[in-house]
This record gives sequence, C-alpha cells and structure tokens, in this order.
Amino acid sequence: MQKSRKKEQHIAVFGESGSGKTVLVSSFYGAAREQPHGKDNLFSVVADKNSQGRFLHQNYLGMRGSAQLPLATRFESESYSFSVNVKDSSNRKSEKGRPFDALRLVWHDYPGEWFEQDVSGAEAERRVATFRNLLKSDVAFILVDGQRLRDNEAEEERYLKALLTNFANGLLLIKDQLLENGKPLVEFPRIWIFALSKCDLLPDTDVFAFRDLLVEKASNEIDQLEEVLAGFVEEPDALSVGEDYVLLSSAKFEPGKIDVTQRVGLNLILPIASMLPLERHARWAAGMRSRGKVYKHFVDGIGAMAAALGGIGAIANKLNKGDNRLVKALGFVLIHFGSAIEEAVKLVGDKLVEANKDAVAKEENLRATLTSFRMDLANGEAEKVFIRSDR
Repeated sequence: MQKSRKKEQHIAVFGESGSGKTVLVSSFYGAAREQPHGKDNLFSVVADKNSQGRFLHQNYLGMRGSAQLPLATRFESESYSFSVNVKDSSNRKSEKGRPFDALRLVWHDYPGEWFEQDVSGAEAERRVATFRNLLKSDVAFILVDGQRLRDNEAEEERYLKALLTNFANGLLLIKDQLLENGKPLVEFPRIWIFALSKCDLLPDTDVFAFRDLLVEKASNEIDQLEEVLAGFVEEPDALSVGEDYVLLSSAKFEPGKIDVTQRVGLNLILPIASMLPLERHARWAAGMRSRGKVYKHFVDGIGAMAAALGGIGAIANKLNKGDNRLVKALGFVLIHFGSAIEEAVKLVGDKLVEANKDAVAKEENLRATLTSFRMDLANGEAEKVFIRSDR
C-alpha cells in the first residue's frame, strides 16, 4: 500500500465556552473556500470529511449572508482535518523530488466546559480520551476572550487569573490518567500560544499590548501553568508557554451585520502550524545533550520540512522515507548538515523574499507555499498581530 504523501501538522485550540472556537474554525474554512483559484494561488484548502466541510461552510455563509452566529456547543469536542493541496506544476522534476505533496492540518477543538465545570463518569472518561487525541499537536492555542476582557475593563486580572487557574487545575485533574505509570510524555503540545480572540472588540490593542496585559495582570498564573505543563513532558526545557502571542478575529461584528472580510490573524493559522514547530524543534534539538526519544521526535519532523524549504536535499528525503540507518544516525544529520538546516530555518528578510521568488519562477510550488508561509509570519510581526519567541 502506498504511503500517504501528506505531512500532518496538528494544533489544539483551548478556550472557555463562548470564547469563539466554533466561529474561528468556521471563518478559517469559509475564507479558504472563497480563496480565488487563479494563477497566483499556489494551494487550496479542503476538508477531508465532506460533512465537516459543509457544516463549517454553512456556518460561515450564515454569518456572511444572514449575520447569524453558529449555534453554541456544550461539551462537544471535534477534530477537523483539512488538506492543504499544493497546485500542480509543469515542473515535473520538482514535483517528483519534493518530500511530500500536501499538508494536512488537524484542528482539535477542546470544550471549554471541561475546565469550568466538574464532570464524572462517562463524561470524565471522554474528557481524557479527547485530550489523548490531541497529544500529537505541536502547537496549542489558549484563547483569551476579548469580550470578557472588555467586560472586566480595569479589573482584567479577575478574568485572566481565573482563566489560567481553571486551565491549570483542569490539566492536573487528568494528569494521572494521561501519564502511564507516571512516565512523562514524548508527544505533547510544546508550543503554547496565547491568542486574543474577538480582538475586533479591542481595536486599540495590538499584540504587544495584549502580551503586556497578560504579563502584568497574570504573571504568577502563567508561571503556574508552565510548571503544570512541564510536569507532563519528557525534556521540559523543550517547552514554550506564553512566549508567543497572536491576535485573532473571525470577522467584524456589528448589530445586524457580520463583515467576514474583516478578519485578523486567521491567515497565520497555517503558517504557525507548519513553520513554528520547524523553527522551535530545530533550535531545541540542536541544544540537546540527550539523543533520546524527544530528540528523535523533533528531528523526524525537521527533515521533510527542511528539504521542502531547500535545506538538506536528498538526506531529508531519505529520512522522510524512513531509512532506518539514517534514522539511527540522526545525530550525524544534525552535526554534518546542521548549518544547512539552520539556513533553511533562519531564512528571513530579503533572502526569504528571494527564495520565494526563485521558487515561484521555477514552479516549485511546495517550496513557494512554505516560503510564503514564513513571509506571512514576518508580516504578522510587522503588523503587530503576532509575536514569535526568540528562544
């Protein structure tokens, strides 16, 4: 049986009930469906399950056409799978040589009620099973509700402290059930991003003001959350909590009108899911003394992405195909090809723009797509919508 030629990236989205999780994923997919299919468009996003795609698209069309919000969900968890299919190219050589043909984004939605209310019996078991399902996620978003911040103006710490404390306590409740014999996890979300949802309600707040508000009002609670999360993972130094921040808005909401064209940050979801783990994992792996399971987990994911960006060529392709001899020598790869990987990972500024132009000119559409994702992250930083950790 032929192996899948899709590179999977998982994200987990956490937020209290009413924080906008369903609206967010509906707007993300609806906007993708409206993306023009012209010459300059290098990829398309489709739902892997038609029923999920229709549900999300219906939600989006209801907002766009009737100013109707999706129905609120309670204690409902869902994992949405989207394929990011790269446009076919006339450059057959580049298509044949690329390490994968498409990205698959798996979006895990974790019900906020499980952090707000006690559950027992079958519901408690479902809570643990749902969390296990998202352990493959490299990136987790913790939604901070812009409406709740506005409602608590001048007393934001009341909301923020309660949000983060409930979140940390909710994780502690399931810790023993997730850790088999207390053994820390290799696969676990390691990049935890604070995201301001409904940021359109706070138009004067840029991402730096959002970060500063959290640090000023809830620094101790962020520290406590980081300590709790560190207790779940092997190699806790390879963990980033509250170092990355993003503003998100699904639309601009007014009485009787929802303008779905006025989105903020949704164009960064795919770049964050695909590029941020590459950057962070390469950095962490390079600094690890241990060459254990966590190291292998990081480097397994680095190879294909670095190759797609033009980093380490055939070596990465062999790694991606599971060459056991090379997999056993992952340390060799980083030692001898580390500079090439670092060059691919740290491609920024004019060099990044030139790499993107070169990929477009050569119709290397996968490389062009991924370099454009990196440009999106840089643009998000310049527009004060996104903060990326330097660590």
